[in-house]
Amino acid sequence: MRKLIFTVLSLFLLTATQAQESTTTTEEKKNPLTFSGYVDTYFFGNFNNPASRSNLGVSGFERIFDQKPGQFQLGLAQTKLTYSTDKVDGVIDLVFGNHADLGNYGNIISPVTGATSTALAIKQAYITWKASDKFSLTAGQFGTHIGYEVIDAPVNFNYSLSNLFGNGPFYHTGLKATVALSSKASLTAGLVNGVDTKDDNNDKLGVMAQFYVSPAEGWNLYLNWLGSDEGVTEKSYYSILDLTTSYQITDKFLLGLNAAYGTQDEKSWGGAALYAQVAFTDKFGLGARYEYFDNTSGIRGLKNPSRPDAGTTVNSFTLTGNVTISENLLFKPEFRLDSYAKGVGAEGEQFQDSDGKFTKSSQSTFGAALIFKF
Repeated sequence: MRKLIFTVLSLFLLTATQAQESTTTTEEKKNPLTFSGYVDTYFFGNFNNPASRSNLGVSGFERIFDQKPGQFQLGLAQTKLTYSTDKVDGVIDLVFGNHADLGNYGNIISPVTGATSTALAIKQAYITWKASDKFSLTAGQFGTHIGYEVIDAPVNFNYSLSNLFGNGPFYHTGLKATVALSSKASLTAGLVNGVDTKDDNNDKLGVMAQFYVSPAEGWNLYLNWLGSDEGVTEKSYYSILDLTTSYQITDKFLLGLNAAYGTQDEKSWGGAALYAQVAFTDKFGLGARYEYFDNTSGIRGLKNPSRPDAGTTVNSFTLTGNVTISENLLFKPEFRLDSYAKGVGAEGEQFQDSDGKFTKSSQSTFGAALIFKF
């Protein structure tokens, strides 16, 4: 009888142990498929009260996304699928809304060019093959490596985008390879169709490169370059060199820097932005951004209101609060001041006044964005 009881107890304990191990193994095994995304909506007022109800100014390019003051706006709705294994990552990143259209991921909607409205929804769609711990290949459409900021509102501390980011590329279509030089350094190089385009326009591929290094704990530094022939002559060669770095000095304080210099058609543009962020609590932080952008050559979007063939310079200051209402809900109040070089003439300035006349060389906006992320 004792032997029988002992045998039954042994079988029970063995079964329980195996079940526990099976449960632990199942719990530890990560689901390869993740679904994420966000929705952002905002309202900003313009102290100039422009008659056009637009933040864009004379160039039509003074703001990247938040273009319409005095009204509620839907920014962007993102749905992102990621399937990740030890050897392969697959990403499908779809976006919808005003900011998706302004990102122009599908280029022009036209049956002649072959671009359709569905192409506009594809922010990213790429495959990464992880050949080893040191080497990987990525092919498809992916976000640019240029710049400090990204399009995704939950990722950036400031809500409005800098002129450096807005006047640089947003995405590329091509192939890139990444080599891990060490645990603190890597090198990426690749071939792309061009700057913000699905298709190559002249049978000449662009070249991209990035060097990453972490000199110290909490300090990340990226040196980025992109070169691409965007026209039919040598003068149309587009080149941009970009430095991006951030240093988490303490758990509460971060400093960041972005500097860029670009050339095209024998003209240049460039600038620098300094970022400072302070976390006062786990739920509230404050971030400031100062930026200087120089487009006096007129090669980029920002123009001189007195001379349409020339460009201008702008000093921008942005102060943004970051309030975590819940794990999935962010609230970002923001003030921004853009001050441009003075124009010439009675109506030779950058921005409209309430009478519809271009008498303002600066523009101040204030409002807030609400962001749901998952």
